[in-house]
Amino acid sequence: QVQLVESGGGLVQPGESLRLSCRASGIIFSEYTMAWYRQAPGKQRELVAHISSGGRENYASSVEGRFTVSRDNAKNTAYLQMNSLKPEDTAVYYCNAAMRRASHWGQGTQVTVSS
Repeated sequence: QVQLVESGGGLVQPGESLRLSCRASGIIFSEYTMAWYRQAPGKQRELVAHISSGGRENYASSVEGRFTVSRDNAKNTAYLQMNSLKPEDTAVYYCNAAMRRASHWGQGTQVTVSS
């Protein structure tokens, strides 16, 4: 059974940082592209960042330079370091693991940026 469990969300003030974690089980983690998506109220889910099995990173323009995606294959865990957070980063953040036709989602973790 595949499970992706996100953690690390919370309430922070503008300019602060958070690090999200996504721990995977039931898959050969190192073979999967790991991605972070987010969905704000009333908006569509959007891709924030992803990291390939080979470690190549890609970011949405809205987070480039502020967010960093990484992975630790030994721990079956992906991370999203979020710095200089803005109110518009408020959303539920979801972890996704994808390889060929397989795609698995976590349950999401809430990130709220507010003063």
